[in-house]
Amino acid sequence: MTPKEQLELLKEGTSEVINEEELLRKLERGKPLRVKAGFDPTAPDLHLGHTVLLQKMRQFQQLGHEVYFIIGDFTATIGDPTGRSEARPPLTKEQVLENAKTYEHQVYKVLEPEKTTILFNSSWLESLGAKGMIELSAKYTVARMLEREDFSKRFREGRPIHVHEFLYPLLQAYDSVAMRADVELGGTDQKFNLLIGRDIQREYGQEAQVCITMPLLVGLDGVRKMSKSYGNYVGITEEPRSMFGKLMSVSDELMWEYYLLLTDYTRSQIEQFKKSLHPMEAKKRLAFTITERFHSTRAAQEALEWFERTYSKREFPEDAPKVEVPPGSIKALELLRNIGAVGSKNEARRIIQGGGLKVNFEKITDPYREIELKGELKVQVGKKKFYIVVPKSES
Repeated sequence: MTPKEQLELLKEGTSEVINEEELLRKLERGKPLRVKAGFDPTAPDLHLGHTVLLQKMRQFQQLGHEVYFIIGDFTATIGDPTGRSEARPPLTKEQVLENAKTYEHQVYKVLEPEKTTILFNSSWLESLGAKGMIELSAKYTVARMLEREDFSKRFREGRPIHVHEFLYPLLQAYDSVAMRADVELGGTDQKFNLLIGRDIQREYGQEAQVCITMPLLVGLDGVRKMSKSYGNYVGITEEPRSMFGKLMSVSDELMWEYYLLLTDYTRSQIEQFKKSLHPMEAKKRLAFTITERFHSTRAAQEALEWFERTYSKREFPEDAPKVEVPPGSIKALELLRNIGAVGSKNEARRIIQGGGLKVNFEKITDPYREIELKGELKVQVGKKKFYIVVPKSES
């Protein structure tokens, strides 16, 4: 591809490229670019929100550029203050290293292993030392730091800003200096940090990196960004049926954003899908494509067939767990607790009143309805939980 064609492809799905002219000039040199993205191992597993950046990195790989996956084992012990109303609790070195172990395996589900270099930023940040840290800090001002929205808001409201929080974006910027990055990728919430990288590279006599920001993936609830803390995520290590089922639950509108940010389909192909595919079929293709990437073609096919049996054809899964309950009469909300489908009576009441309980394919909406357990009951809780309930043997 020509440099201009590469630029147009790389722009797809991005929020902002700072700036396009610089990126084009770098591409026109005909040399592989050094492309980096950093991930702090604050949790052991990645979810699809993280893979938005990985997908763009994969695109750079396919165009022949060098991709560097930076594991922020040093910066994670400080804690990224981005979007925080208070200081982020730092992790211990042991916690960080334990979480980082899983990252190397997980990123290869998207990136091509032979074309990916994984680096730990402690390899250059630990050797920076006190003298180097002071020299780095001297290259940026407090006034510039307070231009950052979350810092300025906390300052206006009189909430504390700890000095070490100012160090985080400087250390992230130094990552770019240490590896002479041509391009850095990050979410839209990372724009400030990425721009500091440009400034600090210039301070060290380097050419400034191009910053590419990617949209924050909206979670399954269709409202907030995908996050484990919101419970609206799809983990990339989730078992195939769970992954497939969760992806089938996204709205028709959000589905197209997932196509653009999480698959290799081009914008023109996606537009063709919009015209030629029924939304249900398009969603099945999306769920199949993503499940296949993180598992296998066979696993994706089995998940598709399971979904069609369970939901599309309204069949009850044959391999639903079998749970024993004492025979006799039991209230609906107690049934849910007894089979382990909920953690509390309040949760059971909310699910039942919301129409989320079916017993032998009949919807139950009264939490106190008495249910006779004389033989086998097929119980469905919500869209994804199925149980075969049988009377417990008196012996």
